[in-house]
Amino acid sequence: MLKFKKMGSDKVPLLLVTANVGSIFEEPSVMLPIWTSEFLQAVSRMDPKFIALHLQEVGGKAYEKSMQYVQDFVQRLCECPELRLFDKIRTFLDEDFSSPEKFTALGNMYFAHSSLTDLKIWDFDLKAYVDVQGKEIHSGNIEKVTTKEKAKFPQHFFLECKWSRKGILRTRWMIRGTAVEFVNIHLFHDASNLLAMEPFPSVGIILSIFVIPTCILRNIYG
Repeated sequence: MLKFKKMGSDKVPLLLVTANVGSIFEEPSVMLPIWTSEFLQAVSRMDPKFIALHLQEVGGKAYEKSMQYVQDFVQRLCECPELRLFDKIRTFLDEDFSSPEKFTALGNMYFAHSSLTDLKIWDFDLKAYVDVQGKEIHSGNIEKVTTKEKAKFPQHFFLECKWSRKGILRTRWMIRGTAVEFVNIHLFHDASNLLAMEPFPSVGIILSIFVIPTCILRNIYG
């Protein structure tokens, strides 16, 4: 867990979690309760005041059949007793697999404690911060939601694959006067990692995780 402090203000404990949740939707009746319980135990143990939960492969690999369980997953978190004091919630779930050219299966969920009263999120259309109050659940097709920025990586990045869900989903926050940007990136396929290991077996995986995303961002954002 991270903490940051701006001059003249109290420390704000942050809990930052990133997880590939594809497998939990393959056996939702078994895996969803287990995963949720472990996550909430971590929240209770660490006592954060702001939680950023970044998810990849929302809905699992068989997303056409298992996307229906995502709402149950979200409801479990948003209505659980452990998060009852987190009165400001924002979720961004890219679930619209009917648009394969834009579908990333990424999910960003944010929970802010009631003690965080001066909280804002960046509106990418207005190019300004807006106040955060209450709960907003953005799911399904989220293309028109302006408080997030989403991009799918071009298909030519993955020549060995016919189709890909890899992409990026980011938000920008103002937490007690400090600007914080949260970026959810789904990296290359396992096949790409294995290919990277061929010329450099000892560092292939590391390169695929840390170097390639920088190149991708430069291609997308210039």
